[in-house]
Amino acid sequence: MNVINEALNLGDLVKYEEDSLNYSRDVVTVEAGQNLPLGCIVGRVTATAKVKQLDPGAEDGSHFPVGILLGAVDATLIDREDALILARHGVVASKAVVWPVEISTDQQAAITAQLASLGILIRQSA
Repeated sequence: MNVINEALNLGDLVKYEEDSLNYSRDVVTVEAGQNLPLGCIVGRVTATAKVKQLDPGAEDGSHFPVGILLGAVDATLIDREDALILARHGVVASKAVVWPVEISTDQQAAITAQLASLGILIRQSA
């Protein structure tokens, strides 16, 4: 028997979002030097207003979540100004959310609560 492993897609991540004029989504600029996957939680760097992968230990603004990437973004060499995030009023599947590698359980709980304050709920998924 052959097993096919398919990469996660937008339907695996987003379970609900407000459809009215893309209310739930924002276009953001991803800071250069990163290759981020679909479902990555991002924070906004205060000095530049660009986003990067959430970093709970940072003090540049990226420690506070502003959304979840709705597609993979390769900003390895240059800033990407066309990234789309779920910024408000949505539900995502926990299995598709990409957390920072060294995040603690307490930090994860705090970030989940911060996302909920934006109206982004993370629900357990099969």
